[in-house]
Amino acid sequence: MKRRLCVPFAIPLAFVACGAGIPQAHAEDRFAKFVSGPGTVLFVGAGIGLPLLRDGEGGGAHAVRAFNATATGVLLAEGLKRATRVPRPDTGTRDSFPSGHATAAFAVATIQAANRPREAPLWYLGAAAIAQSRVSLNRHRVSDVLAGAALGYLTARAELSTRRGLLINPPSDGQGFGLRFTGRF
Repeated sequence: MKRRLCVPFAIPLAFVACGAGIPQAHAEDRFAKFVSGPGTVLFVGAGIGLPLLRDGEGGGAHAVRAFNATATGVLLAEGLKRATRVPRPDTGTRDSFPSGHATAAFAVATIQAANRPREAPLWYLGAAAIAQSRVSLNRHRVSDVLAGAALGYLTARAELSTRRGLLINPPSDGQGFGLRFTGRF
């Protein structure tokens, strides 16, 4: 269990520590902007969509799990942003903690790492690059992205530990594809 918790956080911590406070060259700034914008959309989209293409009959359930973990993590991150009201380092708007980009990226990476363990380093490396880009662009502090990474990871682990999903319940019989929304009040 210790190894599982260590690996996902060692990579982003190294990326963030290496990039924090170092002046960015113009090319590096463009790369960070790409990773933080369209790169994040591509990464999350691939993490949710690839199971449909690669995992045969189970692909629908894997895609739903990836979407579910990502959506749950982002909703929790948005709630924490509203509760904590931490100012961003660049604009001062009070929605910095935790990083939603890091939350989504690590939720996707954790689900994909569970479904395809041999690809885990690549998924976590991509998530770490997204987290680091947020610090490089001065949109977040290191604490924001580390909290987002932890939230995404823990949300995905919770998703994987449940039989039916946190927000969206994929079909349990393995036959076909469908969704059922549930809630408790």
